[in-house]
Amino acid sequence: MKLNDQLYAHENFGKSFAALVILASMEDSGQAGAIASAITVSQLNRQVKTLLEQGLARLWIEGEISNLAKPASGHLYFSLKDDSAQIRAAFFRQRQRGPTIGLKNGDQVVAYGRVSLYEARGDYQLIVEQVEPAGEGALKRQFEVLKKMLAAEGLFNEENKRELPTLPERIGVITSPSGAAIRDIISILGRRFPSIPVVVYPASVQGDAAPGELIAALATAVNRDECDVLIMARGGGSLEDLWAFNDEKLARAMAACPIPIVSAVGHEVDFTIADFVADVRAPTPSGAAEIVVPDREQWLRAVNSLAARFGRLGQRAVEDRAQSLDWLSRRLAQASPTAVVERSVSRLANLRQRLNMSARETVSATSHRLELAMRGLHSVSPLATLDRGYAIVEDASSGKVLLNASDATPGDDIRARLAQGELIATVKSTRPKND
Repeated sequence: MKLNDQLYAHENFGKSFAALVILASMEDSGQAGAIASAITVSQLNRQVKTLLEQGLARLWIEGEISNLAKPASGHLYFSLKDDSAQIRAAFFRQRQRGPTIGLKNGDQVVAYGRVSLYEARGDYQLIVEQVEPAGEGALKRQFEVLKKMLAAEGLFNEENKRELPTLPERIGVITSPSGAAIRDIISILGRRFPSIPVVVYPASVQGDAAPGELIAALATAVNRDECDVLIMARGGGSLEDLWAFNDEKLARAMAACPIPIVSAVGHEVDFTIADFVADVRAPTPSGAAEIVVPDREQWLRAVNSLAARFGRLGQRAVEDRAQSLDWLSRRLAQASPTAVVERSVSRLANLRQRLNMSARETVSATSHRLELAMRGLHSVSPLATLDRGYAIVEDASSGKVLLNASDATPGDDIRARLAQGELIATVKSTRPKND
């Protein structure tokens, strides 16, 4: 008997799943040939595990939970099944997050993980990393994809948010006219500031038709341009109930709306794409009503306080003006024309007296300085020399002062200036100075 062992891979899960199959055939009935090579069961399971883990990427699997076991270790073991097949699954404690403790048999879930093999028993299984309710999990993934895309486009940027009016003239509400949300909003608005009119733009807030109706109601509000703030609201519900407010077209219409929008969808813990796009997010419809209008009583108190303050300021201003008037009156009495003229005449007489005294003093000082100057000038004047017997001899015709005997020749007419009078003479001879 001859044994042929064959090992081959078969791709059957996407593009990468491989399974090992050992085909054994017996030849020569009753006799076994020599075994060329053999592997152990452990080696086989290890190879199959490696092929499974390397051949398949992590993936999402939807199915119904059955055979759920919760041992003391905290790990969860169960089967995921559909109408015609099942797979074992292990959800280890360190991977468990959120509401996994509430899992039970019969739950329809979506599990994320990797395919592996439990070598000890040779069981093919899914190592679970995340579990979500089947319908809600898919919606959450769609929500996150849309949220990430719109955020990247800038639809959620704070710098694009518009400020709400301090006191709106008219408030628009986009919601179902028969829902609890509109009743809560009208009740709060009536209590806080009943004088502000409210316009309701009806639209479905749940179901397949809801996104289109919400967009149409928003367009009507924009076209009519009668409100200066809008509230888009609906009451609480499941993720599926609120799904209309996660519509991409609605988000873009809200971002393009020129009127400030307050989003009030669901309860405080609920978040929709509309909440991120809106200019302001309110935790509830009632909260939106409190955001868009001030409290009338607070405003009345503030107005009364301002009126009292203005009254005090006015009274103080009147008192200050009266005091200023009294002071100006006293100054006016002191500054009458008669008093001004009298003070001017007295000042003029004083100035005249000071001017006369100053003029006399100036003339006296000037005369004294002139006399001193004349004395000094006379002391160095040539005329003073004449007083001592000297004479100044000049050429009679040219007036040139003669300093040397050689400057004249016999027969020249000369003039000699004396201390008293002059002499006219003719040169008879010259006698130069001997060196």
